Amino acid sequence: MDLPQPLALRPFRPAADAPTLRSWLSGPTDLMTWAGPNFRWPLDDAQLAAYAAEPGRRTWTGVSPDGTPLGHVSLADGRLGRVLIAPGARGRGLGERLVSLAVSVGFDELDLPEIGLGVWTHNTAALRIYEKLGFRTTATLEAVETVDGTPWSVHRMRLAASDRRQ
Repeated sequence: MDLPQPLALRPFRPAADAPTLRSWLSGPTDLMTWAGPNFRWPLDDAQLAAYAAEPGRRTWTGVSPDGTPLGHVSLADGRLGRVLIAPGARGRGLGERLVSLAVSVGFDELDLPEIGLGVWTHNTAALRIYEKLGFRTTATLEAVETVDGTPWSVHRMRLAASDRRQ
């Protein structure tokens, strides 16, 4: 399937977008990969509506020019998170585009001095995107969660506005 470019951000609309977002997560491990321990499985519309309504949180759906949802991302208190690309759209550069758009909002519209994030150390695809965009690891927290009997560690990363790659 050829995916239309470019990707654009539109505000996440829980009533309309939650079912699609939930369909991109196949189980508790996917949910933990996407959001850490902040949600419980099975993910439901009420959890997503509460998340989208958190004070200071901006949530977006990444959409193709025809409005097809292809991704999700959020920004809250200078932290990028909840980055997810639709399973059928992965591996085509959309994750980098989605993160770039959210970073642009953070720096250009919100005038943030820096943006931070946390990413599981084994999530190499996400790490490549963040590093390509200039994020650098500032700390690694070992074994912060155990998933299916395996300890998961997390990299804390940050990007200062002055270090941003255009």
